[in-house]
Amino acid sequence: MKVADVLSVALGAEPEELGPVPQSLDHGEHVVAVALAGHPQLAADHLLHREMSGRLVETAGAIVRRLNLEFLRSRASPNDPAEVQRRKLLARLRAYEVLVEVAVNLSGVEARAAGFSDGEADEAFRHITRTLEGWEALEGEEQPESRGLVAGAVVDRLIREMKKVMGGGGMVAKMGEEIEGRLVKGRAASSFAAAAREVIQGNVYYRMATRGLCKFGNDYALGLRWLRHLGYVQVSTNPVLAARAYDDDPGLWDRFGRVAREHPEWLHDPEAHGDEIAMEATQVALWPNLAVFRPIALLSRMHDGMVSYQLNPNVADSLEGSLADALRIYASAEEFLRRYDAHLTWGYSAAGERGRPNIVFKVAGSSPAAVEVTRALNRAGIGTNNTVTYTVAQETTLILAAMEGMAEALRKGIRITQAYETNMGGRLESHLRDLEAERLLTEVLRKTENGEGTLRRLAEALGALGEAEREAPLEERVRAVCGFRYLKSLTHPAFVEAVAESKVAGRTREETLRFLSRLEGDIGLSGTLVAQRVYRIFFSPENRPRWLAYLRQKHGLSEAEAEEVMNKIDVLPASKRKPEDTLLTLARRNMTNTEFPDHQLKVLNASRQMGFNLAEYEDAVMRDADPGVVQRLLKLGDFRRAYDSTPELVKRLKEVGVSGDFGDGGLGTAEWPAFGSVVKTMREFTDAYNSFKKRAIEFVHRLAEGSS
Repeated sequence: MKVADVLSVALGAEPEELGPVPQSLDHGEHVVAVALAGHPQLAADHLLHREMSGRLVETAGAIVRRLNLEFLRSRASPNDPAEVQRRKLLARLRAYEVLVEVAVNLSGVEARAAGFSDGEADEAFRHITRTLEGWEALEGEEQPESRGLVAGAVVDRLIREMKKVMGGGGMVAKMGEEIEGRLVKGRAASSFAAAAREVIQGNVYYRMATRGLCKFGNDYALGLRWLRHLGYVQVSTNPVLAARAYDDDPGLWDRFGRVAREHPEWLHDPEAHGDEIAMEATQVALWPNLAVFRPIALLSRMHDGMVSYQLNPNVADSLEGSLADALRIYASAEEFLRRYDAHLTWGYSAAGERGRPNIVFKVAGSSPAAVEVTRALNRAGIGTNNTVTYTVAQETTLILAAMEGMAEALRKGIRITQAYETNMGGRLESHLRDLEAERLLTEVLRKTENGEGTLRRLAEALGALGEAEREAPLEERVRAVCGFRYLKSLTHPAFVEAVAESKVAGRTREETLRFLSRLEGDIGLSGTLVAQRVYRIFFSPENRPRWLAYLRQKHGLSEAEAEEVMNKIDVLPASKRKPEDTLLTLARRNMTNTEFPDHQLKVLNASRQMGFNLAEYEDAVMRDADPGVVQRLLKLGDFRRAYDSTPELVKRLKEVGVSGDFGDGGLGTAEWPAFGSVVKTMREFTDAYNSFKKRAIEFVHRLAEGSS
């Protein structure tokens, strides 16, 4: 078969529908049957179970024996009809795929989570790589001119998928490039497995995860298996990320098309079913995420392996609308996982729940309704991930709501799910920077004879000339030019020049640069300071025992139940801008840092710099803040609203016995909807949701036209 034909089959091979569970006699036969049906990743993940510990090497040998037989049976003959050749080729492709997936699983953190000893994981890995080498040699004997062609096609597909992440700009994409650079000609599969192990275990995230320095999540829908190998245990979704997933992987539209054709009512009148269509389109990108993290969720009893699903932002302020949205999605996830778990957990004891979704719902802290939505979902045993949250008062209030819901669930015997409290630190920093840039530029324009000329020159340097030239009040144009879209730092040379000319911040350019550099540095710590304060309130060594006592006394929980509540709430620093946003919020417990792919790459690159010492950042979230930085930031009104508690919360914290002065000038619950960061983010999320919904509806329209 020609190279082009092999690649075509490899890239176009779609898995069969997940049908009835094969009637296997042992785990080896089950893995092979599932893999040959087109689900090599599911087949490989079947081994990630604690009951496999101590039996891994034997089971891997059984898998290799059966796949060896398949490999021999699939030897091509020039007399084979084309369809027979294709089936034989597909069998070999899937044999390679499942062994490569098992090898990479054994190289990652999930092997430890499953309880495999280093010795048994290493021995099984060696057996697998030797098998891959043998198959590649056999290919060379059969067709010397095309040695390793099938193995090469499998590896090519894997690396292509890695490079899709953020259009090649994310850490997983760079990992793919590193692995590709270490491949050995004629030994693509075996050298891929070896290179992947080196790249995974040399990564700073793998080191942080295996040392227990922190947990990590991903703000992106692609590349998740590779991140799971590094120890990632969570993925977030929102309308912006759903749209990006379809941009990076257009094949998602084909999958969504198959779903849409099952709904004739959509084809008849797409607009009438717009929200339903948008929900299903998001789920097409979501379900593979549930599958990737499913073994981690089951191994941790719903503590890790969570997928955060953003509820429709158009109903964020409605308890009824949010609950209805969540329950529909939860039911769909249960249906998907009922079939999936049947294959994943076949042959293992049935202790514990199966089919319970490893999903938590992102509840926007954009209005007081978020408090009751958070409480209600946790009361039902469904976890939450509060988002659109930037302030100590928001996050403290919502953690209390999650605690109350969890406590009520436990009193009814309902197992609780992990909950997260997102701290959108980068967006808070951007908001504060916007405000200070607007303030400074407005003062500059007042003191400059040709203010319009100054604004125009700055806008041109920032790539925002259109904003400065549009017909709008000066205040609006200044706000647009100073937005994070254009002005990423107060130390941008053009902004420094504009401020320096007016002598607003100093008499010389050097004085102006020093002033703006310090202000930029202070603002760059604002989000981290909020995360550190929230963490200290709940999870510091001195306050955590007080919350345990509170849960026992106030909610009537046992000591074990109170521990479970406290163990299943994590602060989730998000929307990072620089490596320090991660490194300064590391914590061994109650912390999951969630990252964009390009931010992961920044952290990886920082870890490779001379003098970097990971040990310096252990439990960095508990470091005392620089009082000078805090005092300067507290002069910014919106930082004080973000950093302070409120009188009501101060009273509540004193009742619990929480120590510390947390201020009382924070954002009140009724003020949440009008806070600048909330307004900006909800506008972005709503616009992104409506835009994605429109794209999905237009896609269904085209399907309807094509089928008429």
